Amino acid sequence: MAENAERSEETLYKPSPKSIEREKQAMEEEPIEDLSSLLLPNLNDLPQNPPTAVEFNFSRYFLPDFTKPGHDQYIYRHANGLCVIGLAQAHVALKEEGGVTAVDFNVGKSDRSELKVTGKRKRNAQHFESNSALCKVCTNDNFYIVRCCVKGSLLEVNDRLIKQPGLLNSSADREGYVAIIMPKQGDWLKIKDSLLSYEDYVKLRGLL
Repeated sequence: MAENAERSEETLYKPSPKSIEREKQAMEEEPIEDLSSLLLPNLNDLPQNPPTAVEFNFSRYFLPDFTKPGHDQYIYRHANGLCVIGLAQAHVALKEEGGVTAVDFNVGKSDRSELKVTGKRKRNAQHFESNSALCKVCTNDNFYIVRCCVKGSLLEVNDRLIKQPGLLNSSADREGYVAIIMPKQGDWLKIKDSLLSYEDYVKLRGLL
């Protein structure tokens, strides 16, 4: 009886030749989506000026005339809270003839370039105030102090600038950054509203 039941079940669910043919025709008539449209974007949908890596990965803030006129600096803040510090585009040092010619991290009572931070807990990180000096940038006729801009732990300085000070002239917002600082969330919120956005900064300095 079990064998007969299995045979009757096979007979019940066995598709007829006509239904197979109809299904085959339906599959042939159904349009197959071009996979390339899923993998490759439509050029008409792409922006004319795609964001740079800095624009994509960081929120950009600016401090014009920080401590002194013309001492413009930036803070590029990553989603993880890290802040990259550097000279803004209209910093007076970058406007001088010949631009920046030397960078000295030996300021105050310590050489910032000798900082060695280790481990996930950032052992040996030094804590500084927003107006603490990071380094001194020199031009042919003057020198300028670059400051932390935000209270926090100094995790890294860009010691490439010692041998390659010209990075500040060519790419101050990228390879020519000065330092990386990790502020506490509370300290960041205290100064955030006092900073300028990129759009407001370029309008202020007429860089559009």
